[in-house]
Amino acid sequence: MAPRDYIIHPSEYDLDRVIADIHEIRRWNKQRFEMEQLTAIVHEEHSRGLCVGYKDVTPDEFWVRGHFPGVPLMPGVLMCEAAAQLSSYYTQRHNLLDAEVIGFGGLEEVRFREPVRPGDRLVIAVERVRVRPKAMIVCRFQGLVRESIVVDGVIKGVPLPIEILAQVDKAAT
Repeated sequence: MAPRDYIIHPSEYDLDRVIADIHEIRRWNKQRFEMEQLTAIVHEEHSRGLCVGYKDVTPDEFWVRGHFPGVPLMPGVLMCEAAAQLSSYYTQRHNLLDAEVIGFGGLEEVRFREPVRPGDRLVIAVERVRVRPKAMIVCRFQGLVRESIVVDGVIKGVPLPIEILAQVDKAAT
């Protein structure tokens, strides 16, 4: 994918038209506190398998102090996490995998093209590529700051066996 090939052109969505705020995102995603990497959802097109959201990157992020002192840069893994959360939101909202929780299944062809810093708005777009119900969803993703693509790649989501994970968690306490 060439760096200027947008999944969806920025002129096709309005960042000021929030269709799902953090409370709505929490209905569909389990992440909380420091692990919440979405601020809002601003666009959905189910017919094209598209969803657009953003993360307002603040000076109060947990990683700012240490990554890197004096020159804070958003870790690439958190950019990928934001894309995963957007993909999970879209998947859960439309019940594409018939699963209670969606987890990371893999990343492919990820490229970090420019840094993301506190004060930036990281806009994330995901596009459904393929869905195998109860097994996996594959999405292309891009992250933009202003109109520059800062990260892109392919992300896979899989159903997590939440009942087994809950049993393990209870046994540990």
